[in-house]
Amino acid sequence: MRTIARCLAATSLVLVIAALAAPSWAADVDATSAIDTVTVYPDGATVTRLIAIDLASGDSTLVARDFPLSLDPSSLRVEGEAGAKLTIGTIDARPPRAVPPVNLSELDKRIEALKDERADQQGAIDAAAARRKFAQRFAEASPAGLGEKGEARPITEWRAAFTAVAEEVAAAEATIRDAARKQREIDRQIAQLEADRSAKPPSKLEVRIDVASTAATKATLRVTYAVRNARWLPLYDARLDTGAKDRKPQLELVRRAEVTQSTGEDWSNVTLGVSTVRIARGGSAPELGSLVAQYPQVPKPRALGQVSDMVMPAPAAAPMLRKMETPREQFDLPAQRADEQQAVAEIGDFQATFKIPGRVSLGAAEGAKSLRIASMSVPADLAVRAAPVLDPTAFLEASFKQTDDTTLLPGKVAIYRDGVFVGRGKLSASAKDDIVRLGFGADDKVKIERAVLKRNEGSAGLIVTTSKTDERAYKTTIRNGHDFPIHVAIEDQLPVSENDEIVVEMLPATTPPTAKDIRDKRGVLEWSFDAKPGEVKDINFAWRARWPKDKSMVIVPSG
Repeated sequence: MRTIARCLAATSLVLVIAALAAPSWAADVDATSAIDTVTVYPDGATVTRLIAIDLASGDSTLVARDFPLSLDPSSLRVEGEAGAKLTIGTIDARPPRAVPPVNLSELDKRIEALKDERADQQGAIDAAAARRKFAQRFAEASPAGLGEKGEARPITEWRAAFTAVAEEVAAAEATIRDAARKQREIDRQIAQLEADRSAKPPSKLEVRIDVASTAATKATLRVTYAVRNARWLPLYDARLDTGAKDRKPQLELVRRAEVTQSTGEDWSNVTLGVSTVRIARGGSAPELGSLVAQYPQVPKPRALGQVSDMVMPAPAAAPMLRKMETPREQFDLPAQRADEQQAVAEIGDFQATFKIPGRVSLGAAEGAKSLRIASMSVPADLAVRAAPVLDPTAFLEASFKQTDDTTLLPGKVAIYRDGVFVGRGKLSASAKDDIVRLGFGADDKVKIERAVLKRNEGSAGLIVTTSKTDERAYKTTIRNGHDFPIHVAIEDQLPVSENDEIVVEMLPATTPPTAKDIRDKRGVLEWSFDAKPGEVKDINFAWRARWPKDKSMVIVPSG
């Protein structure tokens, strides 16, 4: 008995020790999340979801099954707060398993019943087809008459036979058509049930978060992650007030963000911001390798029939540029102008973020949503610019100093002049204090005409012809039809030689240009002046090109 008691005691001790040594597994706790904040970049977005949950004391694993499949799992980050000390452990994302439906046996029974019903309809089709075939064979088997010996019968009996055959064939075909329609409907029902009984692929991602709490408490967790299928494009409204005698020209530049997203999740009632940071470019500049100057290597001869001789790798495809969509413009002019909400700018040394006030909703693949993010009103300098060598139209241009602390990103501009929409333009990237120029459509009161005074192709040399020449002269006439002075800028082109044997010179008859090589373009000249009301001014421009007589010369646009 003592031996048995000692054995029982030892066994109890082992069980207690084993129980103490066994790991305590964290319990899975279902959690739901809701999107709270979204920051959109030109090439992606970060999303913050909130999880509010009651936690028990000890270890738990929160399981949220409502995250999008498009998120980058490596970008998942968690932070939060609770009424007790809370420790956040590991976090991982995984696609949930495809789960078969719970009513699988019921679906199988319905499918089986429908297949039996389809077989019954097929039997009706086969029977009707046999009846139709018998009637057709009966009509073909007695061509000579209806008597036992083939003698002719009265026409009334023939008609009765024809009617009977026709009715039998029509009844059989009606039965076949009706049964075939029922079969099609049964097939659709079977296909739907078979789709219902198959395990559904996951449409959401499962995120698991290990937490440990020192006491039962309420907790709020913020889960942030990155998605790629979202972007914003800068758009602008440029509204020019051309001024009057008692009012100087003023320009209002409205900055907009056109936001699109196809992340697979709807952004409903979220705090939205747009940032100038480009997350897809990475954090560091590219590293350069070494360049080696050497003689070209002579390829070694290969035996015929080698794979390397017959199959060459395809060249890498050039990256395609995404075509930007043109934004839709609204031309509503209400009696009383409504104020449009504008974002709050958070400007740093290296980026700017614009927080849209209130809450915004944008569904997945819903289309673009245009939001106003900033505006500025600045004095503008007006001028008329023209390049009559291409188009004699005078275009009104406004230039202004960029006073915003944030860089104006390149984008499309909707142009308004004195409240009227006049077209679209493009805005180049402009930093603070840069001078920005925008065109505001044709100015029909400034007339420009360009006339050819001389075009002479010949040869040069005192006694013997040594070279060929091409001499041209033009006159451009500008007439200011306004009742106020306006600045005018006229552009033209002087050919540029890239060969020592071709000499191009501007002739003395030329009105001296105000600027050369404008916008860093060689040979592009500018004549600028202030035209008084009603003033007419002429600009002369002449040049000569000379090259060897045994060669040909052409003037082509610069590559």
